[in-house]
Amino acid sequence: MTPFSSDAACPLDGLVVLDLTRLVAGNMLSLQLADFGAEVIKIEQPGKGDPLRDWRIKGFSVHWKVYGRNKKSLTLDLRANEGKELLLKLVETADVLIENFRPGTLETMGFGPDVLLKRNAGIVVVRISGWGQDGPYRLRPGFGTLVEGVSGFAAKNGFEDREPVLPPLAMADMITGLYGSFAVMTALRHRDQTGRGQVIDLPLLDPMYSVLGPSAAVYKLTQKIDPRMGSRSNTAGPRNVFPTKDGRWISMSASMQVMVNRLYTALGVPEMLTDPRFRTNADRVAHADEAEAPIRAFISTHTLDEGMAFFEKNEITAAPVYSVDQFIKDPHVIARQIVVEVPDKEMGSVPMHAVVPRLSESPGAIRRPAPELGEHTAELLGRIGIDAQTQSSLKERKII
Repeated sequence: MTPFSSDAACPLDGLVVLDLTRLVAGNMLSLQLADFGAEVIKIEQPGKGDPLRDWRIKGFSVHWKVYGRNKKSLTLDLRANEGKELLLKLVETADVLIENFRPGTLETMGFGPDVLLKRNAGIVVVRISGWGQDGPYRLRPGFGTLVEGVSGFAAKNGFEDREPVLPPLAMADMITGLYGSFAVMTALRHRDQTGRGQVIDLPLLDPMYSVLGPSAAVYKLTQKIDPRMGSRSNTAGPRNVFPTKDGRWISMSASMQVMVNRLYTALGVPEMLTDPRFRTNADRVAHADEAEAPIRAFISTHTLDEGMAFFEKNEITAAPVYSVDQFIKDPHVIARQIVVEVPDKEMGSVPMHAVVPRLSESPGAIRRPAPELGEHTAELLGRIGIDAQTQSSLKERKII
């Protein structure tokens, strides 16, 4: 088990982030900042908290334990006038505020960017939504699933003779969170140079589309929609997953010509290199079944270990397909501590990804577990001058 590095110095120490978001995208964004030392304060509804807490497995909020780490929790009723004023007091000393309400809601609540920037001219306001702060879809519900459909991802994913396939994870939210953390640091760099904060319009749709390759450019050239190709690629080959003799799978991508040369030679079919059907990536994509035939025949008659030993000996780009139980036991994963196990009051310990990426001179750290609802309310309100008696009254009236 890896203990919390509670005293570790981190590069974003002193940065204060108010996170009003719920569920995945905002938590992914603020996690990146928290892992590198920012004081991320989750502003949560009293008695309820972030709905991510309710994503439970066998009664445990494992999503919250992972994506709420390194953060603090302050409960605040933002519908009450006193709660609103307390948030504005927190804004005065914050560097960043993140929200993911439907566009226009922040203004209705009395926290529009003009109000926030008047209170703190240097604050960076991140506005996460499904479709953006303007445009005809701005007021539509903005779940990642919808964006994964509209962006073109689902249409590209899966097999030609079956339905489009959505990802089995919150992909659009995760990608958006990562984009958002970069945007925040860029805006803070601007703030440090000019003294001025700004607003970041961060929809899920734009980042999701951006990672799908040059699809619009390809369509302009071809005026064709490529069919879904399963695990194959429409630009290079051979690329696929292949079943082994012992019921496992090997993934392979021989997208460079030097690798194709090495692969077909090792498999004993060097004549394929001069066959016009297999000479280029485009040729191999057009004749994918035939290009894969010797690979499939070899892998299907060998166990995973036998196949991987052969490919490693011949320096061929192949790897086993893992499920999580296999991943966490892999010697490379263990040696690099890609997964760390930290103490947890409910589970004893909880495994999670280590801080990503790894910086040589200014690394991040896992300094504290995900907070209990309202765990830091007294501390954080005390910092802005709210004494214990006032806090007790606010609590009685369910404002905190």
